[in-house]
Amino acid sequence: MAPIPRLRDYNGPALLSYGFRPFFLFGSLYAGLAILAWLPMFYGELDLSTAFAPRDWHVHEMLYGYLPAVITGFLLTAVPNWTGRMPLQGRPLLVLVLAWAAGRLAVTTSAWIGWEAAALIDNAFLLLVGAAMAREIVKGRNWRNLKVLVALGILAVGNIIFHVEAHVLGAADYGIRLGIAATMMLIMLVGGRIIPSFTRNWLVRENPGRLPASFGRFDIVSMIAAGAALLAWIAAPNWRVTGAALIAAGMLQAVRLARWAGERTWRDRLVLILHVAYAFVPLGFVLVG
Repeated sequence: MAPIPRLRDYNGPALLSYGFRPFFLFGSLYAGLAILAWLPMFYGELDLSTAFAPRDWHVHEMLYGYLPAVITGFLLTAVPNWTGRMPLQGRPLLVLVLAWAAGRLAVTTSAWIGWEAAALIDNAFLLLVGAAMAREIVKGRNWRNLKVLVALGILAVGNIIFHVEAHVLGAADYGIRLGIAATMMLIMLVGGRIIPSFTRNWLVRENPGRLPASFGRFDIVSMIAAGAALLAWIAAPNWRVTGAALIAAGMLQAVRLARWAGERTWRDRLVLILHVAYAFVPLGFVLVG
């Protein structure tokens, strides 16, 4: 029996052969370059033609510039594995890369082209990514991963609100919290699937014994608690009840992480680092709370 092909025949640039390649590369390069621009902006030595205040430009480009690139690179790699469909390559992938780059240019020159045009160009990227992911999930009948689209949708709404807030009020607050909340939900959704799976595979092969707990009611409860706490934080970040909800959600996420048997993976740093990285989720909830 012939193996099922995982890639289409492709003769173009290697950079456009898989989604993670351009987005991980350009996203990381842009993050470094944005920091180099942000520091002289902060000290008043550089003035970009952006409609955003210096702080908001920096926050926006980390939250809605760099992060969406990394998220897209991951989803363009993971969704084909989830759905069994071929990944985006070549021209369709190039369209997404150019849409992302256009957004970065539009935000940086928004004082010149107008904040409305910048908002439309910038948000077009997230809408295109959402449409591409929806097509693959629906075509592959992979209904359980539709929740990823919800988080992408929240991220797109947060981006629009960020632009409007920055123009009307002079500073963005709700847009920042929406973006962070959407990213946290994606990390908890995807991390809760990948980390136990990778850990289980390694333990079965290399260190038999206690395995990660299977997804169950506790995971559902911890996710609902985290979602409720994030909603409260978006709406009323300084409310004492919000602080208590965030701390409670952080404790539940810490227990969730402990159920994945991460302490048994210390001999494989690539698996262990997944648990270390996820530990910043409960830590972040508790610190903000």
